[in-house]
Amino acid sequence: MADNYLHSDITSQIIKAFFKVYNKLRYGFLEKVYQNALVIELRKMGLECIPNFPVRVYYDNYEVGFYISDIIVNKCVIVENKAAAALCEENEAQLVNYLKATEIEVGLLLNFGNKPSSKEKYFRMSSKIINNHNHHKNQRPLPNQPKLDYF
Repeated sequence: MADNYLHSDITSQIIKAFFKVYNKLRYGFLEKVYQNALVIELRKMGLECIPNFPVRVYYDNYEVGFYISDIIVNKCVIVENKAAAALCEENEAQLVNYLKATEIEVGLLLNFGNKPSSKEKYFRMSSKIINNHNHHKNQRPLPNQPKLDYF
């Protein structure tokens, strides 16, 4: 990875941990196993990790849903893990949407598939259309706004 990219010092450590985990566990486990091992490895490197971070999505100031990102590292990189034959467009779109819905600008998509692979995505704050909703993590619904149930 080039050293001139945003948070390249952290993303290079994450990639190093990714390969360390992959080389020990190899191919064939569920994503959650790789996630747990990656969190252990990243913490051993001294990085702060928040696994299973809820990301809320807003539409016209209404909370319309949420999803769970795999790992937030040092509050500046979202890591999304896959254990698939290959990465696809939908995987990349999922990561970009995580970036759009948060203040985080850098994301890594890691695939613990038969052949390990990774993709790095950037989404600058100036490009974010839902930037004004990043503070909603603990916000209550607006008056007369129904609270949605999630499945």
